[in-house]
Amino acid sequence: MNDKKIGIIGGMGPEATADLYLKIIKNTEAKKDQDHFRVIIDSNVKIPDRTQAILHNGEDPTPALIETAKNLEKLSVDVACIPCITAHYFYETIQKSVNYKIINIIEELVKYIKKNYPNIKKVGVLSTTGTIKTKLFNQYLKDYSVVYPTEAVQEKNVMEAIYGENGIKSGGNPEFAKRLLVEAGESIIDRGAEVVVEGCTEIGLVLSKDSFDVETLDLLEIASIALIHDDFDY
Repeated sequence: MNDKKIGIIGGMGPEATADLYLKIIKNTEAKKDQDHFRVIIDSNVKIPDRTQAILHNGEDPTPALIETAKNLEKLSVDVACIPCITAHYFYETIQKSVNYKIINIIEELVKYIKKNYPNIKKVGVLSTTGTIKTKLFNQYLKDYSVVYPTEAVQEKNVMEAIYGENGIKSGGNPEFAKRLLVEAGESIIDRGAEVVVEGCTEIGLVLSKDSFDVETLDLLEIASIALIHDDFDY
């Protein structure tokens, strides 16, 4: 039986949190309700914006992130995940605050690429500007050349698709956001990217595996498998 208790340090954003939960369900081998994992979700939408904190001296999200992680510890989760890539900038501090394992999604991405795409050299990433500025992906993808959109495309397409008036976070027009992100993805493919990583988990809400001519890697799909399998076997 699947007796492990899984936690989600969520709310960043709420749809990405729900998407991770659905992927855990879909990737679990089960014939009845009781075969699934117990999943504890704290969708703390009041956690301050991570990009604002990193780039513009906004409110520090760390206390709220730790509080949310500790809520899951009180409910005895065995393993958990943060379905927000920009929040991984604070990963080590959060992990040190609790006794259970928090999956690092970017570490799991590296394992996934090494196993499934052993010959690629250039990894394209679509993510928030905050994530790019912290060089999070560069820290983990040391064996690869990481390709981001140009600064102009990043602001006009990626950030507008995520944060804009009609963007994903505002619950705007999914087709509008998808069009902007496809243009951004094609721009990094033109510059040599051999795979495209959905480096902000909310991007996966509008893009799909067939959005580009190269493979699109859904980080929440990878995270769900890591949470389910103790050996993290992809």
